[in-house]
Amino acid sequence: MRARTTAAVAVAALLGLTACGSGSGGAGDDGPITLRMTTWSANEAHVALFEEIAAEYRKTHPDVTSITFDAIPFENYTTTLTTQIAGGNPPDLAWILENAAPDFVSSGALLPLDDTLKGADGYDFDELAPAATKLWQADGKLYGYPFSTSPFGIFVNTDLVKAAGAQTPAELIAANRWNWQNAAKLAASVNAKTGRAGLVVRDFDYKGWDNLSTVWTGWGAEAWSADGKTCGFDRPEMVEAMTFLHRATFTDRAFPGPGTTTDFFAAEAGMTVTQISRASLLKDAKFGWDLVPLPAGPKGDYAVIGQGGLGVLRKGRHADAAADFLAYFTNPANSAKLAQFFPPPRTSLLTTETLAKTNPLLKPEQLEAVVIDGISTGVVKPSHTGQAELSQAVRSALDPLWKPDADVPAVLAGVCTAINPLLAK
Repeated sequence: MRARTTAAVAVAALLGLTACGSGSGGAGDDGPITLRMTTWSANEAHVALFEEIAAEYRKTHPDVTSITFDAIPFENYTTTLTTQIAGGNPPDLAWILENAAPDFVSSGALLPLDDTLKGADGYDFDELAPAATKLWQADGKLYGYPFSTSPFGIFVNTDLVKAAGAQTPAELIAANRWNWQNAAKLAASVNAKTGRAGLVVRDFDYKGWDNLSTVWTGWGAEAWSADGKTCGFDRPEMVEAMTFLHRATFTDRAFPGPGTTTDFFAAEAGMTVTQISRASLLKDAKFGWDLVPLPAGPKGDYAVIGQGGLGVLRKGRHADAAADFLAYFTNPANSAKLAQFFPPPRTSLLTTETLAKTNPLLKPEQLEAVVIDGISTGVVKPSHTGQAELSQAVRSALDPLWKPDADVPAVLAGVCTAINPLLAK
């Protein structure tokens, strides 16, 4: 309850920024400038690249005396960020998760970026893919650069799969049999034969429920309608998808159950659903691995995208300078460097040739099947205004589902009962 209240209060404070006045820049743009950017990643390779780009920028901008990257744990990222804003200590730039995008974009907390980006030499603003920028726009203005448009795929520990005596996902794909039913059978076999977890939906951990959209989208299910007004949890497609997931977890042991901490990248699971930005964790892997698209669902092939947008806080101390750095950070040359971790929205960079140069761990066919095809066809994870309160309500209402004897349809109907008043706001 305390976490729920903190999140709600922080977001309310964020929304209140609109009433505090607006301006194109924060105070303090004269004299030495220090910039702070919040991110969700403390990955050494990510941070090293960020700092390399920042160092190059400062060579031609001596008035910017420092640029720091403030990593906030993923599970508390948005709550911590909005608490900083509410406390009068906003960063200059912030990496915003897709589920918080509607709140940030509609609140007036972010500086419009169009003029700065279009005015930057060689920026090529028009090559930003419209599908990638849609979530970050309001009233024809761009309030967040879709810094990472990253489809979800499945990383596979091929050693564990072979130890289980099972066909690999690559073999199932070749036989046109890569679907969720066979993926669950494979995962259950890995668990039964090796004692390791079968398949882990990374960052779910029975808390981050929106990550389950990587599964239920295969059934044509959705958390709510496209206009955000109608609950989708009690729809037949969602009931079927969640029944599959419940059975695979509690009967077949294909997914690890509640209370189990499992890290694929430490060789503790046969497969994991996650994004390609995690590939760097496999640099020194002691096991064979592969990357494949999400399995087909009853509705056929599909893709799900997670997005992170980079925005400038209107009330930051150096908003104009921050916007200028954002333009440099995301220009074509730096976007090409960042593409090794974060698939860019630039159409010119979404080729196997370009992505292969900066993703040496991934094969061209993996980049084509998971990244390029995923970006062109994928749907973004669920997002909605009032996401903090809504997310807590969904999580709480879903808690009874994570028991062996759960009544799946009844629980999902309860989710709609809990969130319908919030969707109606």
